[in-house]
Amino acid sequence: MTGTVPPDDRGEDRPAGPGTSGPLAGVRVIELGSVVAGPFAGRLLADLGADVIKVEAPGRPDPLRHWGQESYRGHKLWWTVHARNKRCVTLDLRTERAQRLLLAMVATADVVVENFRPGTLERWNIGYPRMRRANPGIVLCQISGFGQTGPYSHRAGYASVAEAMSGLRALNGYPGQAPPRMGISLGDSLAGMFAVQGVLAALLHRDRTGEGQVVDVALTESCLALLESVIPEFDRLGRIREPGGTRLEGIAPSNLFRSKDGIWVVIAANQDTLFKRLCEVMGRPELATDPRYRDHEARAANQDAIEGIVAEWAGRHDARHIQEVLADSGVAVGPVYKVDQVVSDPQFLARGMLTPHFDERLGEEVLGPGVVPRFSATPGSVRWAGPAVPGAHNADVYPELLGLTANDLEELADEGVI
Repeated sequence: MTGTVPPDDRGEDRPAGPGTSGPLAGVRVIELGSVVAGPFAGRLLADLGADVIKVEAPGRPDPLRHWGQESYRGHKLWWTVHARNKRCVTLDLRTERAQRLLLAMVATADVVVENFRPGTLERWNIGYPRMRRANPGIVLCQISGFGQTGPYSHRAGYASVAEAMSGLRALNGYPGQAPPRMGISLGDSLAGMFAVQGVLAALLHRDRTGEGQVVDVALTESCLALLESVIPEFDRLGRIREPGGTRLEGIAPSNLFRSKDGIWVVIAANQDTLFKRLCEVMGRPELATDPRYRDHEARAANQDAIEGIVAEWAGRHDARHIQEVLADSGVAVGPVYKVDQVVSDPQFLARGMLTPHFDERLGEEVLGPGVVPRFSATPGSVRWAGPAVPGAHNADVYPELLGLTANDLEELADEGVI
């Protein structure tokens, strides 16, 4: 092959990638692995402007291409969102030649994100020590079910298992019933978000010191991190928190209340000042000074009673009225939306949180979630949806990064390397 590998300049003179804008423009990320946490982390980085190059094995594409609840014109739509803004190449990392190519790509990159089972990269002889030799500043983010070390590290990890073993699932649902799951891969998404947080911190450290490092993210630990006071309450009080249905025990009033027209509305007025405002709106100002309800601790001790009073009031009014009068009074309130209401909400629309993606598989635009967070000077963007076929960017990426020619690519394809 005729291509040469450029020295590691960590992006000083590197092109930012096609159409790239955003706070991470100029950062190059190589995404390895497949469903779901690794690709989600890659998507978040790409949304913020990073040039994310997704690697799929030839003949064995990411299953996300075919995952989703429903099909539209023969295609599932998860891929549309999770592969957006990425350039996709094929590379069979089980072969020695592909491993050399990957390391040459690592030499041009800032970050590698992978979510294989621990030990996979080492088995292929492309673990962190070899990546670091190719690029001392590389940040390797490894996402797995239980982390890279410990007695469970070898186990397969899924979001549902992580949610269960972290203690997160046990807090959901109603006492005495099986703990339900969310209708999304929550544990994967949490791990992807913590992965991005770790990557950004590692890049900051590298900019200060020139040193790369490994970011080790476990699905279980990402779920555990959300437990708030659950662990110290057990440690000091011996309390094992149980699921509380639609409410948090001791936080009142803060619950779902059914309106006169049958809509569930969240009313959250557990802070003393908000509770006083709620009492005034309900026409019950005396409740704010009633010894049973006058402060947070008193309302916690009488949670059923005060939430019963709020429920009776809500049941006499339509949801629109409840929202208007409480919002005008500064009380936290909001209806329980289904997706048809989400996509028509004026607040989400005004902030660009519902964004069209042009899906080349379909030849049309598909609505998806916008980019979070918003930036005043360097906003992220949705530039394209996931490409229709694996290896769609082979002819762009390999010549750009490694100087390979069309003949080189043809040879590699004939050998099954790409």
